Amino acid sequence: MSDSQAISAAVSRLYDTYPFPPEPLLDEPPPGYNWRWTWPAAYNFCTGMKPQNLGIRILDAGCGTGVGTEYLVHLNPQAHVTGIDLSAGALEVAKERCRRSGADRVEFHHLSLYDVAQLEGEFDLINCVGVLHHLPDPIRGIKALASKLAPGGLLHIFVYAELGRWEIQLMQKAISLLQGDNRGDYKDGVKVGRQVFASLPEHNRLAKREKERWSMENQRDECFADMYVHPQEIDYNVETLFELIDAAGLEFIGFSNPDYWNLERLLGKEAELIKRAEQLGERERYRLIELLDPEVTHYEFFLGRTPVSKADWTSDETLSSAIPEVSPCVQGWPSEQVFDYNYQIVTLSPAEFAFLQACDGSRTVGDILTSVELGLEGVRSLQKKQLVLLTAG
Repeated sequence: MSDSQAISAAVSRLYDTYPFPPEPLLDEPPPGYNWRWTWPAAYNFCTGMKPQNLGIRILDAGCGTGVGTEYLVHLNPQAHVTGIDLSAGALEVAKERCRRSGADRVEFHHLSLYDVAQLEGEFDLINCVGVLHHLPDPIRGIKALASKLAPGGLLHIFVYAELGRWEIQLMQKAISLLQGDNRGDYKDGVKVGRQVFASLPEHNRLAKREKERWSMENQRDECFADMYVHPQEIDYNVETLFELIDAAGLEFIGFSNPDYWNLERLLGKEAELIKRAEQLGERERYRLIELLDPEVTHYEFFLGRTPVSKADWTSDETLSSAIPEVSPCVQGWPSEQVFDYNYQIVTLSPAEFAFLQACDGSRTVGDILTSVELGLEGVRSLQKKQLVLLTAG
């Protein structure tokens, strides 16, 4: 058995022992949403417009116990979803989860991400959350995924960041040292790790970080094991992240949490520093941001297979002829105070509220504005906030 095969086998044993994620199984659709798993919202975020086709194929690559898979099915009622995972134990949970909640447009395969070429056809949306950083060869993994992405398709990825996980890395190494010959016994690793945290002084840095950030979720052994006794983990910084991205041969569309990557929030009080930063390349600015705010624990972003068409609503004529509709990720609608796609509260003006009420999927922006005192800039603001989806007229 090669080193790569041995690592993959060890990862599979971990998730057979502790199927992950450990969210409870429900006899109804899961609560809430994740806009990144909602094709119209994700496509709009990446392109600025509503997708023409909703009957797409979605791949959940490394689906685990099917938490994301279940959402992908329920949030995309016209799509067909495929889930793959290396752990047979986790897949059994995923199948039961989807069966119980009525997520019936899904098929599962016991398959390594490396072997995704065995699946038929291409996919319009590939979701790969928390997987690549656990592979012995992430570059091989991302290339395999890229090969299955359809033209114009989107690849959504989540991988760990090293700066915000520094204390986790130290605890992983400490547990490994204390386990000695018992390394690979994941239940023993959880036991040792919990004993260590119980023994550490109250103001110990590792203990404080665990209590502040992770202790609630880590009450469950599955989460504790995934975090502290995983046999394979690669953490990234911006520089190594883009080495991974470049290897895919796809277009980097952007991080899905753009507010974090806004340098103004860190250096906005010093115009001279902002001016200096503007001389840097885009990736250098990203690196500067994470160095100044090293709380980042992961990167979540979209890649695209060209051609990824992007809308341009700067023309008043083009915007006026567009057909708007309320984003499916606006929660609490209809109300003048709603949650946006990131669960942030947005208070709508009376004009904004009236405009959204008139968005029935058939009337154009120009038609609606004849009876609503909002203006095209107000519509652009709603679109920028991801509150409306626009279709070219």
